[in-house]
Amino acid sequence: MENTTRRRFLQWAGIGAFGASRFTGYIQAAEPMDNQQENPERARHAKPNILLIITDQQAATMMSCTGNKWLKTPAMDSLMKKGMRFEKAYATNPVCMPSRFSLFTGHYPSAIGLRENGPGEHTEPFVPLAMGHPFRAAGYETVYGGKVHLSGKLSDITACGFDELTSNQRGELATKCAAFLKQPHDRPFLLVASFINPHDICYQGIIAHAKQSGRLPTNPAVRVMQQAEKTPQGVTEDKFYAKLCPPLPDNFEPTENEPKAIAAGLKDRSFKPWIRKHWGEREWRRHRWTYCRLTERVDQQIGVVLDALRAAKLEDNTIVVFTSDHGDMDASHRMEHKSWTYEQAARIPLMIQCPHLSKPGHVDTRHLVSNGLDLYPTLCDLTGVNPPSGLPGRSLKPLLGGEEPSAWRKYVMIETQFSYGVTDGQYKYTLFDVAGPEELLCDLQTDPGEMKNLAARPDHADVLQRMRKALTAQAAAHNVKLPCEVPS
Repeated sequence: MENTTRRRFLQWAGIGAFGASRFTGYIQAAEPMDNQQENPERARHAKPNILLIITDQQAATMMSCTGNKWLKTPAMDSLMKKGMRFEKAYATNPVCMPSRFSLFTGHYPSAIGLRENGPGEHTEPFVPLAMGHPFRAAGYETVYGGKVHLSGKLSDITACGFDELTSNQRGELATKCAAFLKQPHDRPFLLVASFINPHDICYQGIIAHAKQSGRLPTNPAVRVMQQAEKTPQGVTEDKFYAKLCPPLPDNFEPTENEPKAIAAGLKDRSFKPWIRKHWGEREWRRHRWTYCRLTERVDQQIGVVLDALRAAKLEDNTIVVFTSDHGDMDASHRMEHKSWTYEQAARIPLMIQCPHLSKPGHVDTRHLVSNGLDLYPTLCDLTGVNPPSGLPGRSLKPLLGGEEPSAWRKYVMIETQFSYGVTDGQYKYTLFDVAGPEELLCDLQTDPGEMKNLAARPDHADVLQRMRKALTAQAAAHNVKLPCEVPS
């Protein structure tokens, strides 16, 4: 058993000291597995199950339980009633592949030089111990369904320690997860349900731009988006915009003294600057409408999974986590898509429902959370599974239990393709390296829409200096080499 485990580990483990440090934790976590297999009944009741639900491109405010009146998300809201929502939860990097790397390894994506989607020029000096392995070693059945979108060796979900349930990311994923939950289980499970929507919103701008050339993309995602964007049958266009369609957001216009890096970064895809220039109020509002409908669509699919969990009478012994990889700009600052440190792109939903939660329905508005760093150690802590050494995140278990940790992080860092940012919950500082060093400083308390750049304001010089030092310290603490020097 040990030799087999060792061989499997070395196939995907990191190189050198990093891999060696993981090896000890992995073998320690593997030891309980044999004991649990000897007594499946004890294994079944010894640890709680885990259901991890992930959506794609869902901003933190895209749930009706957050007060958003332009959509209805009863399935997500049901988790809020019995769980806890973390208001100040951020992605490590607000784009798919880097964020998902963090979710399943617990490390910043810069650990492998990953700042954007695609192979790029990043390297893999090591492959951290992915989430499925320690849970499998502890006796869990580890199963993954839906979107993967991970980098390099981890792009094969089996290399992350999971069996593949289905590669479908939509309705079939929901039904297969439901069937899995309803079948008999002789040991605890970790089931990941990774849904694609509301990510299909990406195609609205792409298609609008493509119409200029007549070369329109055609795939199932486009058809789903086009169905979602339609005006309801029997409703006139005037009534649609007067009564049904969400208004423009309060932070629709670009930030005052917007860094030149924003315009430079938008040029990475030709449709982005075109949309910013050519879309009018109705196009932007239609985008917001479609985003709501796609979110409702995935909520229905999540509902199928949660109904199955209840029908199987597993809810009382299952930890349910709901989160997303990143948000969408959703017309804020005349942008859509993601990739920025702005709240709409970087702040994501995070709700946890678990047995013996101290305050069901509570919203934590004080503690800074990174879903990419904190999810992994939290699940290990809640289940008693041995985590790999060196995870930089924090377990949320004390917060779920109503405790006040003796020390919690004061800052959380956000990486992007174009910048590095840090926030203390009130101020957010971003250093752009796309068009030369540029800075953005916003006060999230007095200016939640991030409409005013305070970086050049003399009355905020002390805050600017403190946030510069905070970014430098966060980068050093996580072994991140910033691409440009932080101004002093």
